Amino acid sequence: MSDIVNIFEDVEIDRDRNSHFRNPQSAIRNLRYDTAMQSLQDTYAPANRCFGCGPSNEKGLRIKSFADGDEVVCDWTPEPHHLAFEGMLNGGICGTLLDCHSNWTAAWQLMRKAGAETPPCCVTADFHVKLLKPTPLDATLHLRARVVESTDRKAVVDATLEAAGEVTATCRGTFVAVRPGHPAYHRW
Repeated sequence: MSDIVNIFEDVEIDRDRNSHFRNPQSAIRNLRYDTAMQSLQDTYAPANRCFGCGPSNEKGLRIKSFADGDEVVCDWTPEPHHLAFEGMLNGGICGTLLDCHSNWTAAWQLMRKAGAETPPCCVTADFHVKLLKPTPLDATLHLRARVVESTDRKAVVDATLEAAGEVTATCRGTFVAVRPGHPAYHRW
């Protein structure tokens, strides 16, 4: 376990930052991406088995994230077994959606910043979710994320989860590209 902790030793995390979007409504706009394209997950990690974003995890959420300008967007439809209480999505599922989508946003940005052909494997170092209101189970959900600051190995991402035109949850997370020796180094 000490090896995992040590990969973060040179990464500063602002644990007091919890402002998320100053105006969550500014994140709402029509999605303009071609869903016929392959998602970031299908393009760069088709064998990934992560519960939230792994294309090859038969029982996972299998989100599909797409680059859209400086943002990364995703549409995802809940199933009845994602229920928290009648008609509403489980808060843990909301968190998982935001975490995995934000992680891919960070990896995509770090790849672009480095001019690399493939994204680095990233892990969540810091993650704060605000559940603003119940998220309906019977709607297609829209995720939108953007990098708000980054270094060569770290990206801070703001993200929203929207249902029926309303932001129901936000998050801010810090995601770090791992180094050789970390268990997630070759997960993609």
